[in-house]
Amino acid sequence: MNANELREKTPDQLREELANLKKESFNLRFQAATGQLENAAKIREARRNAARVKTILNEKAKAAAE
Repeated sequence: MNANELREKTPDQLREELANLKKESFNLRFQAATGQLENAAKIREARRNAARVKTILNEKAKAAAE
C-alpha cells in the first residue's frame, strides 16, 4: 500500500482501512507474545501503514478546512 493509492480513497474508506490495520496490529502483537509470529517485520509494516493512513486523513482534513 502506498500513499498515492490512499489519496484516491475517501475519508470513510481510510477510517475503515485504519480500523483494519489496528486489528491486524493487535493480532500480530498477540501472536508475538504467544510465540506464534513467523515474520516479525509484519508488525513494523502494519504500524507504518497505520501511520501512513493517519497522515493522509490529516491531509484531507486540513484541505477540507481551508
